[in-house]
Amino acid sequence: MINDIITDYKRETRRNRKIVAAECVVCIGINFLFFSIVQLLGLPLYLDNIGILLASALGGYLPGIFVGFLTNIINCFSDPSSIYYGILSVLNAVIGAYFAKKGWISFKKPLQLLLLILALSAVGGGLGTLLPWFLDGIYFDSESIAMSLVDAGITDTTLAQFLGNIIMDLLDKTITVIIVTTVYTLIPQRLKDILQFSGWVQKPVSESDKESLRHIGCRKVSVQTKIMLILIAAMILMGTVATSISFILFSNAAVDQHIKLVEGVANVASSTIDGDSIDRWLVEGENSAGYKETERILKNLKNSDDEISYVYVYQIREDGCHVVFDVDTEEVEGSPVGSVIDFDESFEPLIPTLLAGGEIDPIISDDTFGYLLTVYKPIYDSSGVVKAYAAADVSMMNIDTYRRNFFTGMSSLFFAFFIVIFAVVLWVVEYHIVLPVNSMAKSADSFAFNNDTTLDECVDNMRSLDIYTGDEIENLYKAIVKMAGDSVENLEDIRRKNETIRQMQTALILVLADMVESRDKNTGDHVRKTAAYAKLIMKKMKEKGYYADQLTEKFIENVGTSAPLHDVGKIKVSDTILNKPGRLTDEEFLIMQSHAAIGGDIIDQVIALVPEPDFLYEAKNLATYHHEKWNGKGYPKGLSGEEIPLSARIMAVADVFDALVSRRSYKEPFSFEQACDIIRESAGSHFDPLVADAFLSSEEEARAIAESFGDNTATGYVKDTHVDDSGKQR
Repeated sequence: MINDIITDYKRETRRNRKIVAAECVVCIGINFLFFSIVQLLGLPLYLDNIGILLASALGGYLPGIFVGFLTNIINCFSDPSSIYYGILSVLNAVIGAYFAKKGWISFKKPLQLLLLILALSAVGGGLGTLLPWFLDGIYFDSESIAMSLVDAGITDTTLAQFLGNIIMDLLDKTITVIIVTTVYTLIPQRLKDILQFSGWVQKPVSESDKESLRHIGCRKVSVQTKIMLILIAAMILMGTVATSISFILFSNAAVDQHIKLVEGVANVASSTIDGDSIDRWLVEGENSAGYKETERILKNLKNSDDEISYVYVYQIREDGCHVVFDVDTEEVEGSPVGSVIDFDESFEPLIPTLLAGGEIDPIISDDTFGYLLTVYKPIYDSSGVVKAYAAADVSMMNIDTYRRNFFTGMSSLFFAFFIVIFAVVLWVVEYHIVLPVNSMAKSADSFAFNNDTTLDECVDNMRSLDIYTGDEIENLYKAIVKMAGDSVENLEDIRRKNETIRQMQTALILVLADMVESRDKNTGDHVRKTAAYAKLIMKKMKEKGYYADQLTEKFIENVGTSAPLHDVGKIKVSDTILNKPGRLTDEEFLIMQSHAAIGGDIIDQVIALVPEPDFLYEAKNLATYHHEKWNGKGYPKGLSGEEIPLSARIMAVADVFDALVSRRSYKEPFSFEQACDIIRESAGSHFDPLVADAFLSSEEEARAIAESFGDNTATGYVKDTHVDDSGKQR
């Protein structure tokens, strides 16, 4: 039966994972369906978060995050910039799952729904607007709304664009939340339970039990927290290193690519220009033969690539750069032929090389004409003399833009990956480590080694956990279950043996007591009856709360076990005195009294030989002090009040009562009522008042004990004979 149940929930877990996988596929399809619809209708909306929010609400964090991330990955095939927005989709999934877990995706919770809309809009409209500011060239989707805001009086176009995006996203997320809430409300709870993703690798528990398992306290830091901290540190370290290396490589590649571009332009320009005409063009100007044609070629070179900022030809002289050609741009008009431009500060170290007609490496400068990457190529005349330099510039601002785009994109992608990986690891740690380990810990804590039934139930409960992680956790679980089962079996075996030993111990005590008693022809079943009375007294005292600090279960057990030994000292009293039918002389009575001290000495000898004497300490107290009196007039030491051990005060009542109601060869028994009267009268003088009260409160139970021993006890005959508590007539 148990195996059938286990098979059922394992099958259910596998089925749940397949259902949730299908759920994710459907939700991704929903994203593209609604996005395609709004595109076809030309609406200023996206509605591409409906599937993400629905997956989060129905499946939980992990399905929602996967749907959000995979949606952006698929979008990358048609729009590569979509990969940068993966972080937005993942964050929306986390927000949606949180609100669903709180039970806030409901039309009955309007304030919470409004908060959900604002939270989603803050991500999509806020962070989604900031990303394009870093990713230069990314198209803003709220131009019409932004233009309306400008027309309404907002002169700052950036602010208008930002507000336009926020407004559009508020509308988008409002429609999204309404659609998702409607669908979520219409789905039956039973179907929601099926669609909720769970990763159980053990017998599932209720949500409340799951929460309690999550929050079992740790002395310092939980395993889950440690793993998460290590993961965060590792991801940040790897992300920083990978992003830094990638950024450096990309930056170098971007610079190298632009160097090749401007080198190509400068090389073409230098090979196109006739070096023999340089001097003539400087003298005759732009109307000189061949000048216009060469200028047209340079303009074409300039316009051949948007990255090219400037194309020009300088003749380098001591007084500066003499302009041969300077192609106009849209922003800057070129310097006229023959004009002289001062050397920029960045070029001053290179002037000797340029004056000598040497070649220089590409140079990056930030001077008069801006932040530029410049390449100079010499122009030779027919005799091989350098007459001028053809130069081309690209703006380093463009390269910086590429760098910023790359860094922002990498960072966005990294954080999206980080959340996905974090969610997966958190799920694995929770279901494969935290919940199984805490389940084992909670089950182990419930073990109670003082109750066989509870132990068996605890082992069954631990077996029913059925942890099947397939790793070391499962090995540990199986080892603990086996150890627990073996321990219970061994413990039961030990208890059986202990019970046997206890029974043997009790039997030996009774045999020893019987041996002592058999020498005294007057006492009959005295040791058994006094033990029964003592147990009755202790039971009633516990009910009344008397001496609660001393009347522990162990004390009661020890006194009950050792009670038959209270007269063990009589073994050294001669048979003549022990069985004398008449009155004892004073000397004989002193010898009879010595049995108390002798009993204590005998038990002392036993205590010295036994490794765990335990109950024998109370046996010594009983044997030595059960003839002491509350008023201090007893023997052997004349103790009084609570100086007398409690066990001895209890035995004093039991011993005297049995002597009173029992038949002896030298006397007839007192009636039960007469004996009780004597106990009552002696409370506070002979007996501890509380012990006497406990006994007198149990008259019916005491009568039943007295009657259960047959002819040795009578409960109705009265004889005017004083009997000492030693059991002998005085």
